[in-house]
Amino acid sequence: MSRAGAPLKGRAGRLARLMPSASPSSAARTPFVLLVVLLLGGGLITLLLLNSALNEGSFRLSELKRDTTELTDEQQALQRDVDSYSQPGALERRARELGMVPGGSPAFLDPDGTVRGVPTKATAPPPSPSPSPTPSPEPTPEDGAQADEAGAGVPSPTPSGTATPSPGAAAEPESEDAPAPENTPATPPPTTPGR
Repeated sequence: MSRAGAPLKGRAGRLARLMPSASPSSAARTPFVLLVVLLLGGGLITLLLLNSALNEGSFRLSELKRDTTELTDEQQALQRDVDSYSQPGALERRARELGMVPGGSPAFLDPDGTVRGVPTKATAPPPSPSPSPTPSPEPTPEDGAQADEAGAGVPSPTPSGTATPSPGAAAEPESEDAPAPENTPATPPPTTPGR
């Protein structure tokens, strides 16, 4: 059988000499183990900090996307308002509210100073007819005396059947066949701009 404590010979002896003894190797491993534990702990803490920074950036990104969506919606609503105010009908209505009138046909100046076309003054179109007032009921005999007293400023019919205008009232044309007033411009001939 084999002897305990006998020196090893051959190949096993050579391997035993290459391997250091047990007590010095445990002392050499302690700093290495501490270094590996510190590196792993530092890496773990770095990963946690990096992960929380990415999450914070993700929350900020989602908040900015929400703000962008809200601002885009507001911008589109404002653009719709601008488009509705820019339509020709809306511009015309707003111009009439401000008292503007269509300009009529323009006149042009040639480079030599001659005028092409007939310049006309812009005039307001006649106002749209207002709804006619409802006729008042016929006065009764009791109300007749009161109506005569209250109607002192009302024009009374003349024997020819026409009413006499009250002082300060505007003169109206007597018939529809009467010629138009002189200040109404005739339609000027069309001009071609740029010629």
